[in-house]
Amino acid sequence: MGCRKFLNQSRAIRIPPPVDPLRLQLESQLRAAIREAVNRGSRKPFLWGGLKGYQQLESIAQVLEDLPTPLLTPDKYLDLLRSRVEWVLTKNRTVAADLKQAYQLLLAVARGLHYPPARSDRAADPKPNRQTVAEEIIRLIQETQPTGPVQHAQLRLQGELKRRWELFGEELLHCYEIPGLPQDNLKLESLFGRLRRHQRRISGRPSTHELQAFGQAQVLFTAASFPALLEQIQQVPRERYEMHRQRLAEAEQPRQFFHRLHQDPDKALSAWIQAYRGCREQSDPLKDSISFNDPAHHTN
Repeated sequence: MGCRKFLNQSRAIRIPPPVDPLRLQLESQLRAAIREAVNRGSRKPFLWGGLKGYQQLESIAQVLEDLPTPLLTPDKYLDLLRSRVEWVLTKNRTVAADLKQAYQLLLAVARGLHYPPARSDRAADPKPNRQTVAEEIIRLIQETQPTGPVQHAQLRLQGELKRRWELFGEELLHCYEIPGLPQDNLKLESLFGRLRRHQRRISGRPSTHELQAFGQAQVLFTAASFPALLEQIQQVPRERYEMHRQRLAEAEQPRQFFHRLHQDPDKALSAWIQAYRGCREQSDPLKDSISFNDPAHHTN
């Protein structure tokens, strides 16, 4: 009786398919994209992390919705991700619409102030003057009306715009009258930033942030000429260079994925799903599994 009971229970057992590293990597990228979207940082005034993250989630949800049914059937985890993403989007849809309208108002104010200024290498609009800029901002303050069921962000931004214009509007207009006066102090802040980094370097305090942008160029400061630089580089064996180059490329993959995701979410996610579909077609779990329900495995 014991052997017969064991055989009856084992007929429904399937041997799990082998784990595909490429499929695991693609699923990990999708999880990282969702996690990054709900924790998207902000860099004011023009980058609103919450709104950008919501739009990124919308693109992810659309990609999950476009997955073919045979692809989703064995992937309960992807199905669960899709339901959770849809729940988050539904819960925050009205707030996101409010933020989007407020963001459009912010962009309209930036256009009214002609900020950021046009670069010299492209065709610029006629030079703004004090009167036209003041009329445009006042028109925005008077004519803009909040819309939608939730208007908290719109009302707050409109109120702050009105208050700050009344307090500092006259001072903001000087840059349109005085030649050479910039519209911001970003260059001055950049100079202070360099001075702070140099001070940290001199004082010996731990700080390696600058190496992320300028570390590869610092080698040039130790060579008097390009032949001397080439001689320094050739001291490293090629096998060791290739090994570290491969490790660097693997370490850069998450950053490159997020960069493509931020620039064009639809295109980045479309490339992801194409790679995922190809991965699934190469490793079909039904083909690689063994079922004890087959006649060949029945025991008399």
